[in-house]
Amino acid sequence: MEYSFHDESHRVLVVDDEKVIREILSDFLTMEGYIVHAAEDGQQALAELEQRAYNLVITDLKMPKMGGLELLEEIDRRSLNVLTVIMTGFGTVETAIEAMKKGAYDYILKPFKVEEVIHIVQRGLEKQRLQMENIQLKEALSIYTLSDKLNRTLSLEHILEIIVDTALRESHADVTTLLLRAERTGQFEVRLRRAPEGKEPAHKLEALNLVEILEHYREDRPVLYHGNRATRFFTDDSADHPVCSIISVPLKIRLEIIGMLNVYSYTRGRKFAEGQRKMLSILADRASSAIDNAQLFQNLQRSFQQTIQGFARAMEAKDPYTHGHSDRVMQYARLITRGLGLDKPLEEKISTAALMHDIGKIGIPLDALNKPQKLTREEYELFKEHPDKGRRILEPLEFLRDIVPAIYHHHEQFDGTGYPLGLRGEEIPLDARILAVADTYDAMTSDRAYRKALSHEIAVAELRRCAGTQFDPRIVAVFIIEMDKWRKQKAAAAAAITTPPACPGA
Repeated sequence: MEYSFHDESHRVLVVDDEKVIREILSDFLTMEGYIVHAAEDGQQALAELEQRAYNLVITDLKMPKMGGLELLEEIDRRSLNVLTVIMTGFGTVETAIEAMKKGAYDYILKPFKVEEVIHIVQRGLEKQRLQMENIQLKEALSIYTLSDKLNRTLSLEHILEIIVDTALRESHADVTTLLLRAERTGQFEVRLRRAPEGKEPAHKLEALNLVEILEHYREDRPVLYHGNRATRFFTDDSADHPVCSIISVPLKIRLEIIGMLNVYSYTRGRKFAEGQRKMLSILADRASSAIDNAQLFQNLQRSFQQTIQGFARAMEAKDPYTHGHSDRVMQYARLITRGLGLDKPLEEKISTAALMHDIGKIGIPLDALNKPQKLTREEYELFKEHPDKGRRILEPLEFLRDIVPAIYHHHEQFDGTGYPLGLRGEEIPLDARILAVADTYDAMTSDRAYRKALSHEIAVAELRRCAGTQFDPRIVAVFIIEMDKWRKQKAAAAAAITTPPACPGA
């Protein structure tokens, strides 16, 4: 919704089918310093209101084509932020009440004194000024609240949600989008798009002309345009529902443009104002700092995680029997998560847990793990410590804390006979139940010091036999289905590579 308190003189629209009335009011209001335009009926007035913003409309009650009350209804329906004053020569209390119900600020009885009209206009604009100050205070509070929320999180996705939701709410836009520059490609990509709940536009959004927007950014020119002047910022001239108003503000980190925040109005007559652009610029400034911190934190997390994974892989590399074990467990765990229909973040979490599930074996001598003979009781108890050792290695690292339950419990058994805590059934975290199946399958189908690798068929038969005792039967069933699909895909791909191409003309 437009904040129509302008830096220039206030704009007043006079609507009356009598030319003399229009001219008298226009002359006197112009002498008072207002910018005045006139229309002879409600339809002309609406067309004018859709072309430019006004602070106040003075309209006659009875006019041909569209009267004053109908005009008030249309102004309300189109959410045009303008004060309205009704003029009538049929002055009754009922008329005044009806006008007020439809949103009129005040009414004037004909014949009127010009001084009274000017007084009503001044009073109405003062009210508007106070409302604007109240809006600005609310904006300041919103920015403070936003800063507080951003300071409480280092999650990039959460930060983007906060920014877009705040921009949408404070600008009263029809659509808000946030673009970030992708590290890999250097291209700007839409990371988030929002519309008010229940008001998602049915039409497609025009494609942004990023060259034009970036040129404005580099020259420090504000992107705040309406109607035909806004079309330069879009590459799609055939849009079925052209934008009425656009604001675009840059997201900058150390003078480098890393993204943009855009708000669009598709409602005719609803145009953004400079005050809203300034508010979004402040929001973008706060947002840029938060995004920078989140990205730095993500990079640190990634580096630390890669270091830990490197340790785990280095430990496996020293052992010919477990080399590549964690990577294969991760592959099998992914098959299960997709078969279960789990979302992408949960799939990534389980994949990370799979790569690190044996990190606790760092503290166990290899000769104890790779004996061709049966382990002694002492050696077996030492081996059973690796889930707890893994927990103690990772628990101090806050960003890896959510994978600790999977690592700590991946040797629990569905019937409660596993370790370290003897959990049973769904007491065992889902992540750990998935890892248990993936881990055991790879252990069975890999060479060990004490036996040769088992075939896929024997390993699957063993999983089926132990479903409901050692393993969650639902996860076993999903794994077998997904593994069968995966093996067929691999076989088909291998056949395609080894089959020679047909001879020309064959």
